[in-house]
Amino acid sequence: MRSLNTTRKVRHFRGGVHPQDRKDLSRDKAIETLTLPQRLVVPLSQHIGAPCEPVVSPGDPVKKGQKIGEAKGFVSVPVHAPTSGEVLRVGNSPHPLGRLLPAVEIESDGVDEWADDIHCREDSASLSPDDLRGIIREKGVVGMGGATFPTHVKLSPPEGKAIDTLIINGAECEPYLTADYRLMLEEPEKLIGGMRIMTAILGVERVFIAIERNKSEAIEKMKKNLGNDPYVEVAALEVKYPQGAEKQLIKTLVNREVPSSGGLPMDVGVLVQNVGTAAAIDQAVRLGIPLIERVVTVTGEGIREPKNLRVRIGTPIGILLEYCGGLTEGPGKLILGGPMMGLSQHTTDVPVIKGTSGIVVLPPSQVQAEETQACIRCGTCVRVCPMNLLPNTLGVFATRGLLEQAEKFYVLDCIECGSCGFACPAKIPLVHLIRYAKAEVLAKKNRS
Repeated sequence: MRSLNTTRKVRHFRGGVHPQDRKDLSRDKAIETLTLPQRLVVPLSQHIGAPCEPVVSPGDPVKKGQKIGEAKGFVSVPVHAPTSGEVLRVGNSPHPLGRLLPAVEIESDGVDEWADDIHCREDSASLSPDDLRGIIREKGVVGMGGATFPTHVKLSPPEGKAIDTLIINGAECEPYLTADYRLMLEEPEKLIGGMRIMTAILGVERVFIAIERNKSEAIEKMKKNLGNDPYVEVAALEVKYPQGAEKQLIKTLVNREVPSSGGLPMDVGVLVQNVGTAAAIDQAVRLGIPLIERVVTVTGEGIREPKNLRVRIGTPIGILLEYCGGLTEGPGKLILGGPMMGLSQHTTDVPVIKGTSGIVVLPPSQVQAEETQACIRCGTCVRVCPMNLLPNTLGVFATRGLLEQAEKFYVLDCIECGSCGFACPAKIPLVHLIRYAKAEVLAKKNRS
């Protein structure tokens, strides 16, 4: 790797918005470990790609870290038992995506006994890139910033797609969420360990740890733990949403533009991984621990005691809400993820999955319906779109069912960040319209 020029001028991406961040609710709350629940529901679909197939049946005993779902296909990863106990049921259960999907329900025995094959590795530094990728796959590691793309796939660029830059994404630009921030403050050694494993796999020339400027304590903590490493730069970024989106990070840090219409970061020699993913890689390779828990921010004006919690995958979110003191008022809005890109939920029975970065609870007073008006052609949505699209035009195409026109206007390049809908003075649900058009265009492609 070559030494970085630390006097690099900070660049910016076009567009973006500045929503009120409300991170003060949980920013100073140290990570607490949630009490092990009696029942866990572990979905077999927790990642982009082919869902797992169950390898256990009702009545089977399981141990903590044991594989309970086998990956089918390259773009897939296994799932593992979050604790020891007995399999109660294998079947459809409520899922954060809003529908019933296959899951394994486990009753804890309270012992929390590890599976026999979970152990530390003394030889991790001597493993080949293929061996490291294999471990990362078998331990079920996926992108933990919300996208849940299988990590071993991102770490396997095809021939001709050489990666020279690794970006560790600690921007956490979504309002309310502070899980990544607390992870950087409290467990920087895990993050750095995972970063070095990815560096060994990719053979990259430079690494950026990207953090927004308002997270000064995290910036200083990472610098202190890195020491005088000349190949890694802790980059302080402008506070702007969606600063943490892959394409925007790449533009900001290395001034490269990912090609439109299906282009990927690897097309411009860059790989981006979330800080939580880096920590999970460290635990998988060094300690042999699968991805069976994560840090989740439980926050919002609708929750009594906002917290950052270390939670077992499969824990029903109602347990987290109860642990945080319950709701301040009657039900308003419950969002998994952040308020800009998260998914609203209709039940507290859905479980925490690998991509659950936060649970945001808003009281009824914050979710009063706003009347949608006709587009006034102000162009605000166009100015804030970080992908240089025409959200107003795409919204019209979606409303009128003009899918071919929507595709010609690059609807598939929308990252669904929500900036357009946030900024729209007419309160038009642009993201929902564009999401619908994208789904219809993709469905048509799959049928043809």
